[in-house]
Amino acid sequence: MEHLISKEEIRRKLKSNFEKGLKREEAEARLEEFGKNILSQKKKENIILKFIKQFNDFMIIILIIAATISAVMAKIDGTGDYIESIIIIAIVVFNAVMGLVQESKAEKSLEALKKMSAPVAKVIRDGEIQNIDGEDIVPGDIVELEAGNYVPADCRLIESFNLKIDESSLTGETVPVLKDEHAKLNEEANVGDIVNMAWGSTMITNGHAKAIVTKTGMETRVGSIAKAIIEDEAPQTPIQRKLEEVGKSLGTVCLFICATIFLIGIFKHISIKEMFMTSIGLAVAAIPEGLPAIVTIMLSIGVTKMARKNAIIRKLAAVETLGSSSVICSDKTGTLTQNKMQVTETFGETEFVLELGTMCTDCSVTTEGEFTGDPTEIAIVRAGSEYGINKKSLYQNMERIAEIPFDSDRKLMTTIHKVRRQV
Repeated sequence: MEHLISKEEIRRKLKSNFEKGLKREEAEARLEEFGKNILSQKKKENIILKFIKQFNDFMIIILIIAATISAVMAKIDGTGDYIESIIIIAIVVFNAVMGLVQESKAEKSLEALKKMSAPVAKVIRDGEIQNIDGEDIVPGDIVELEAGNYVPADCRLIESFNLKIDESSLTGETVPVLKDEHAKLNEEANVGDIVNMAWGSTMITNGHAKAIVTKTGMETRVGSIAKAIIEDEAPQTPIQRKLEEVGKSLGTVCLFICATIFLIGIFKHISIKEMFMTSIGLAVAAIPEGLPAIVTIMLSIGVTKMARKNAIIRKLAAVETLGSSSVICSDKTGTLTQNKMQVTETFGETEFVLELGTMCTDCSVTTEGEFTGDPTEIAIVRAGSEYGINKKSLYQNMERIAEIPFDSDRKLMTTIHKVRRQV
């Protein structure tokens, strides 16, 4: 709850120095204590093990047993008729492959979070500004935050200057948050309202600041998301529970009937071999081997339709859950929001509109052609660059001399420029 106490209290708690930062020896000791500032990753399973896990279903197991027994019967009888066994195994394998492929499509969440980590951070240690690997950041480090950089870890702001941070990866809100290190907050404040903190993996769109690191690695806010991805196991869906119940019921009844017929045959002095083959044949016939395949195919069709709408479903059975839901409560964006925008249409003379729009932004363009700033402004400047409009050239001819910042009441930003006379 670092946002509830003063920055001075945090400094004393973390035994740091706002001006000189941590000493090198202390930073090394804390790195040993707290570990690297990285997000843990769930141990990747071997693809063969993943494939085998697809068969962890009562009905699938019964089908495999049935196929095996059917093949053994064909061998004993000498008929060589293995078609039924082959069909059952083909259905089971198809079901497993479909499940494996679908799971592989959506296992990129944690990788996406890790890509949002700061590769390099500017910190003050031993009274000097140093550039270090983001993973070597420790609690108590004093970091300098600048526009265009990712915040390396959860930090309490010490001082800030028109600092705006894109927190869409945590909150889903596309508008950058204006930070204030002097803000007084209460315990009920949501993540998006905690303006005296900077959260790891969020991006600075404007201004600069100095802050003290309070949490690193898996202890950060984004670390809690990573932890949920790693640890949380999805509960069974309604269709999985129903299929499991059907499988167990069919299996139990089938075994009971087969055992009963076998005993009746023995009681009537029919040969054990003949009754065994009869009972097994009855068991194979009673099991609906087409059911798992039909369910998988229907769910796959639903997944494919949703994929066309850019909705990736990790588990096939989740499609049925969505279909049987009567109320869905959803935020307007997901956990992993890219927050990238694009100009799709302009009204009026396009080049002139984009010229004006480009000048009325705080977005900056690096020599490598990278855009930094507010996502909306980046979209405008990028669209202008596609028309050959260069912001730097515009400012050389029409210098900005004043501005009225964006205001939620006015719902616009205004810049005033001095036009150089053409001689």
